[in-house]
Amino acid sequence: MADGGGGDAAAPAAPAFDPATAGDVSGMVMLDGELPAAEELMMNSDPVCAMNATNTMSSTFIGSNGHLGNVFVYVKEGLEGQSFPAPTGMVTLDQQGCRYTPHVFGVRVGQTLEITNSDPTLHNIHASPTANDEFNMGQPIQGMRFERTFDNPEIMVPFKCDVHGWMNAYVGVVDHPYFAVTAEDGLFDLSTLPPGDYVLEAWHEQLGTQTQNVTVTTGQTAEVSFTFTAP
Repeated sequence: MADGGGGDAAAPAAPAFDPATAGDVSGMVMLDGELPAAEELMMNSDPVCAMNATNTMSSTFIGSNGHLGNVFVYVKEGLEGQSFPAPTGMVTLDQQGCRYTPHVFGVRVGQTLEITNSDPTLHNIHASPTANDEFNMGQPIQGMRFERTFDNPEIMVPFKCDVHGWMNAYVGVVDHPYFAVTAEDGLFDLSTLPPGDYVLEAWHEQLGTQTQNVTVTTGQTAEVSFTFTAP
């Protein structure tokens, strides 16, 4: 689009990516050592939470058979200069049973994040980013919801509830679609990547980050694994 004053047109966008040339990444996140026992969350400070909670165990360490869940895996380097269509669907962060669901998740830059309160009690959503605007909003009524977006990539943005100190969540904000969160089986897939050399990063809220280099070629699936050491 021209600048309206007779100046030069803006630089053209990067060429569209042809999915026919894509490759895939398949991987797993392992834990070397014993998975720490889940901590029980004490919710007695709010009788509504104590009566309505169906799960009172921490989500910091989840996994099975040496695999680690709630790890955010994404392409950290290798997509520079490329752009991807903005997603139209929204991502939802729910407060249910006095917990954030999901505990770890991803959202795209500019994508709508809907934050809802499914509990019949007051929640206060306090996000503390460093590269985006902080927000701190109350939802005193069940069914309340509001929407926010993030303008800049950031790994990770912490959420907490200022009313219930045990409630926390983390969101990875990225400017591309190549990210995943592992379940208890530790597996992840990053599909339909342009061919190229990449750096992947795996993030865990207590065990930190690890990176791996991977080369993606057309029609092939590259395999990657991360291994964190148990605390």
